[in-house]
Amino acid sequence: MHPKNENEPSIKCPTYLKLEPEIQKLTESINQAEPVHEKAVLALELQKEVNVLLECPDYKSDGVECRNCHFLATVRKRVADVIILARKLA
Repeated sequence: MHPKNENEPSIKCPTYLKLEPEIQKLTESINQAEPVHEKAVLALELQKEVNVLLECPDYKSDGVECRNCHFLATVRKRVADVIILARKLA
C-alpha cells in the first residue's frame, strides 16, 4: 500500500473507506502485472469497484467528499479503460 500522501483528499465516507483498500490492491496488482492481458483482467475488476463509487446512492453533488470521491473514481475508471483498450489493440 502507498504511504498516506498529505495531498490526497481525506474522504471519510463509509462506502469509500470500505472499497479503497481493494481499489489500492487492484491498482498495485495492475502496476506489477506483466502481460497486458493480465493487466486488463485486473482493470475489469477495478472498473467494477470504482463503478460502485460512481453509482453511490448517497452521492451529494454539493458535498466536497462526494466530489473528491467521484473525481478519484473517474480517474481510476479512465485508467482502467485505457488498459482494457490497450489489450484490444495488442
